[in-house]
Amino acid sequence: MKGTPSMGKKSGKKNMIYCRRCGKRTFNFGKGKCSACGFGKSKKLRSYTWQKKGK
Repeated sequence: MKGTPSMGKKSGKKNMIYCRRCGKRTFNFGKGKCSACGFGKSKKLRSYTWQKKGK
């Protein structure tokens, strides 16, 4: 079936949970790392040079 009946089957599955370090709902269950702060991947906070604004 398509549409509304099949949408009910999607409930109960989660792959993103709240991160222990940053508190955002960006910790991926399968990968075991947070996409916002990098928890689970490294001890340092996730940051890139392109995020910083030039002065």
